[in-house]
Order: sequence, then structure tokens, then C-alpha cells
Amino acid sequence: MKIEEKIREARALLMDADALLITAGAGMGVDSGLPDFRGREGFWRAYPKARELNLHFEEMANPRWFESDPRLAWAFYGHRLHLYRDTVPHEGFRRLLEFSDTKKYGSFVFTSNVDGQFQKAGFSEERIMECHGSIHHLQCLDDCGEKLWSADGTTVVVGEGFQAQDPLPSCPDCGGIARPNILMFNDWGWNHSRTDAQRVRLKTWMGLLAAEGAKLAIVEIGAGTAVPTVRNTSERVAKDFDIPLIRINPRESFGAKIGLPMGALEALQKVIH
Repeated sequence: MKIEEKIREARALLMDADALLITAGAGMGVDSGLPDFRGREGFWRAYPKARELNLHFEEMANPRWFESDPRLAWAFYGHRLHLYRDTVPHEGFRRLLEFSDTKKYGSFVFTSNVDGQFQKAGFSEERIMECHGSIHHLQCLDDCGEKLWSADGTTVVVGEGFQAQDPLPSCPDCGGIARPNILMFNDWGWNHSRTDAQRVRLKTWMGLLAAEGAKLAIVEIGAGTAVPTVRNTSERVAKDFDIPLIRINPRESFGAKIGLPMGALEALQKVIH
């Protein structure tokens, strides 16, 4: 099938739907100027200190650094916190949001991104599931009170040598080191209560669609195979609802009924008018 035919088919599916499930990975934010950390070189370009330490993203995004070198850990996550705060979501977010508002059942977002870009673009907090958590929420490193709090008002100053300066974010209860409420690699201390509540809302919404026989369309954007959580979820939902999957990915659009080998913004501009 030619790309023009795929675009027309995707557009028709979306137009005919009563509800839209948006699944998104790191590629969704690339057109906003965010790094996707694809490959070791891509990560090192964004974080030269990691190159100096010969650390891959999987090694840097590990809670052990909050124990062994909290200044390095907070330099990495503090930089990302401020980067995401300062980033303006690209036009594709607006197109998706406005299109969602035309649907009887609206839309729901399932994303592995921790950047909060969907909320910043205007999507309802009640209609987003962040399967890997959010950098905009914090928890105690020891999860002493099993509670989360907002990172609003938290500022991390990164000094020379890629080290966060005092005061580091701390737990309001025990005074110990705080960490982002993000699921990291080899992470057994992540407090998943917020994500669990989001999952319940997503299941409730999908249950309503099934009960009322609503037509669901699913569009996956920028989700790669390295950590396939989003892709697996997209494929499972497409199978459960017996609907075609629209997969937008410039390098890995394979494996879907309608694969669009494009970046997020270009594809959304073509598919959603």
C-alpha cells in the first residue's frame, strides 16, 4: 500500500470513530525539541557527562544513583525537569486535542513519557495514563510515608561537573532524599499508586466503550521497540477491539495494519485536518 493510501485509510478510521486512544512514546516529543535518547550516541549528545562516565541511558536512569551519588542523580533528573517545564508542545498535540473534542467519548492517552507534555497541551489529567510515572511528581527515596507530592516549586540548580547544588529535593516527612516518581531501570522502590489510579480510569473508560459498542480508533505515535511497553499495549488493545492499529514512527512503523513512516508532527498534519 502506498503512503498516500495509508494516510487516507488512517484519516477515514479516525473520522469514523466515536473515541480515540492515543498511545505515545518518546518520539512524540521530538518535534517539540525533546531528545529521545535513541542509542548511546544520542544520549551522550544530550548528556556529555554520561559519555565521560561511560554510562548508557539504562545505567544513568537507575535509582541506585540517588543512594550512591545523589548530586549526579539530581543533576540528570533536575535538568530534565526544567527542560520539560520549558518545552512547548508542538502543533500535533493541539490537533489531537481538538480532534478528540469532536468525539462522543473523547480520547484517552496512554504514554511511557514522563514529561507531562500532554497535560501541558491541555489534555485532561483524568484521561492520561503515564505507565512509567511523571517527573512532575516526587516521592521519598525510601517511600517512608508511601505518598507522592507535586514537583511544582522544586528547583534544581546544576553546577560545574554536572552536580546538583544544595539543597537537594527532600522528603517533607523524614527529611531524606526525594526522587522523581518515575519507574527507572532495576527499580524496586517506585511508588506506583498514581499510575495504578490512572490505569483504573483507563480500564473504566474502555469498559464503557465496549459496553456501549462504541467505535474506537487507536493511533500510536513515536513508540519504539527498545522498551516496547507502549507498542505491546497498542497491539493488545487493537486485538481486543478487533480494530486496525495506526502506527506513526519514522524508523519502526512495521507490525501494524497502517504503518506511517513519519515523525509525529508531519503525520498528524497529514492525517488530522
